[in-house]
Amino acid sequence: MQIFGTHDQETLAQLMAVSERAERVALMADGHRGYVMPIGGVAAYDGRVSPIGVGVDIACGNAAIRTDLKTEIIRPHLEAYADEIAATIGFGLGRPTNTDVDAPVDHPLFESPAWEAIPDGQTRDELRDRARAQLGTVGGGNHYVDVFSDENDEVWVGVHFGSRGFGFIAAHGFVALAQNHPWKGLQPQRAANMNHEVLLDLHTPLGEAYWAVMSLAGEYAYAGREWVARRVVDILGGTELELVHNHHNFAWKEQHEGREWVVVRKGATPAFPGQRGFVGGSMGDPSVILRGAEASDSAAAALFSTVHGAGRVMGRMEAKGKWKKGRLVRPGRITHDQWARWMDRVGVVLRGGDLDEAPQAYRRLRHVLAAQGDTIQVEHTLDPLIVCMAPARTFDPYKD
Repeated sequence: MQIFGTHDQETLAQLMAVSERAERVALMADGHRGYVMPIGGVAAYDGRVSPIGVGVDIACGNAAIRTDLKTEIIRPHLEAYADEIAATIGFGLGRPTNTDVDAPVDHPLFESPAWEAIPDGQTRDELRDRARAQLGTVGGGNHYVDVFSDENDEVWVGVHFGSRGFGFIAAHGFVALAQNHPWKGLQPQRAANMNHEVLLDLHTPLGEAYWAVMSLAGEYAYAGREWVARRVVDILGGTELELVHNHHNFAWKEQHEGREWVVVRKGATPAFPGQRGFVGGSMGDPSVILRGAEASDSAAAALFSTVHGAGRVMGRMEAKGKWKKGRLVRPGRITHDQWARWMDRVGVVLRGGDLDEAPQAYRRLRHVLAAQGDTIQVEHTLDPLIVCMAPARTFDPYKD
């Protein structure tokens, strides 16, 4: 068991519980409590997969593009670029639709035979239609589009999101089936207890079906992130020079210690020797491009994984307070003045966001990277210029 950084007892207890069912577990320095498996957790299984471990945002991940632009060229126009990004890219929960004329509605993934693994025909067709409309939209929560400047004054575009409503519904549906509940169309499974682990044998029909849909969601998330990042590069008037792209909520079949294991990373970035990754800080802190260092005992024990972000230090409700029917009934720990002062100090142009995503709600990325020790090397430090997120209090059809 490899643990980086320091963690509260609830997070460690979750990891210990997972270790009883897995061949190997690890916890990254940005870890915190999640459903069953902690965020930042990694677990290797023998021929089985944990759909709750993969999570409800199947294939959430990060993509970053280095452009041919220099910071001084775009700096005078940051406000205008931020407005155009926010107006062009769909942000928010629910059903934002990609209305761009170049929206990838005809992507080949929509003809994949993997759709047949969704058990109900009507749900399959409705879910594919929803996925088609949402491809190239970002969603809400901690998902974002950022514009950065690196140490060479080169401009990067970074994005963070997953498989949108498609992955959310599919994850709940398969967890429901695994717990002997029915798949209830496009509605989330309230009856399926997300606090109780289920493991699917990949040699069973249900395990095979989940793996097919999970893989399809991964293809969908890759297509969406690359479309959004490239669309923003177009808005900036730049040209793509290189792309760094990884999932961090996913399962892979990998060779470790001469054996094939199913490795589930829940909020953890693959970091095999030489493998590059984009890891985001908070909206008011630098992000990084990193790569896995040469193989070491600690890297191997971590199943060649690293952090996916800075990691939360407080929950969403703790940060912004409790709201009920549009009214604040209990204040949070972060005020709008504190948030604004931080953003003014670092000079970031912000569109959207809320107190639960303020920098004060997160660890400092440099600290969690230091805690990962010799397992990674930082190639580029990316200072945020523009941050675009969903507006505060966007409608959530699964909660509101």
